[in-house]
Formats: sequence, structure tokens, C-alpha cells
Amino acid sequence: MNKLSPEQHQELLQTLSTRFGENMNRHEKLEWQKVQVKLETHPEKMWSLNEMERTGGEPDIVGYDEKTDEYIFYDCSEQSPEGRRNVCYDQEAQAERERKGVHPAGNVMEMADALGVEVLTEEQYRLLQKLGEFDTKTQSWIKTPSDIRKLGGAIFADRRYGHVFVYHNSAPSFYSVRGFRGSLRV
Repeated sequence: MNKLSPEQHQELLQTLSTRFGENMNRHEKLEWQKVQVKLETHPEKMWSLNEMERTGGEPDIVGYDEKTDEYIFYDCSEQSPEGRRNVCYDQEAQAERERKGVHPAGNVMEMADALGVEVLTEEQYRLLQKLGEFDTKTQSWIKTPSDIRKLGGAIFADRRYGHVFVYHNSAPSFYSVRGFRGSLRV
């Protein structure tokens, strides 16, 4: 199991606590003390949150699921996380590019799995955009329905002109301004 040192753990708790307090519009009815108790009992989730932070995601709580008693974190960085850009959609797409001698920085699905997070769905992405203006200069891959992926495509989204747009591209595509956002339940 991936684990943080006590110093990393405390530093991350401080970062998350500060961000929580500075962005109460994302979680108005939640209390940090309850969140911290939950985080303290799930060190594996702390490791994933640290990885989200390390790669530029600036994770923050966007909701609470009463049925499962879980806090929901999303990457809330203003732009797509810088440490997760230049990536194809999945391993199949990455292999296709590499066969052509082009080498992306990786792929969304494997990176998300390595971080221990889920890629935002279109619905989750639109929910995030109700909490602020994100991806005004970048784009984020979002979870692609299997019927689109089977045909070689993948979808991504951004915010331009005051609106959220969802687009399509071939899954092997990768760009310096396109990354992905993750979600984590704790």
C-alpha cells in the first residue's frame, strides 16, 4: 500500500484544510473536523489525494454522499492539472501513437488508476463547472461512453464564452493543453 510519511500527511491535511476554508461555496454545509476524521481513518485515500495535489489537481470537496457516508473530492485546479497533460485517452490509443513513433506522456486511464482516482464523467464535469469557472484556457478528457470508444473516439470538455462544451476527438490525440480531472470518494 502506498503511504505518506507523517510529515507529508500533516502537510497535506493543512493544504486541504486551507483550501476547504477558502472555497466554502463548494461545500457550504460541511464541517472540516468531520472531513479530517474521515481522512485520518483512510491513509490510502490520503495517498491518492496527495497524488492529485502533486500533479496539480488541487483537490477539494464538492459534495457528500449520505447513502455511502463519503466525501467527494474533485480536482478543482483552475486549469486542467498540469502534471497530467499531453496524454492520450487509454493504453490502446497510446500504443497506436507509439507505433507511429510519437510518444505522449502517458494515457488518462492508466494515470487515473495509478493515482487511485476515477476520471470525471460528463455529468460530474458539468457539476464542477457550477462551482466555478474551470478549464477556460485548457481542456480535460472526460470518461468516454464505450460505444464512442469502440469507434475510436473519446470526449473532452472545457469552458469557453461562458458555456461548457463537450467535444470529441480520436482517442490517440494528445495536446499540451489537455489533461484530465479525477474524483475520489473518502
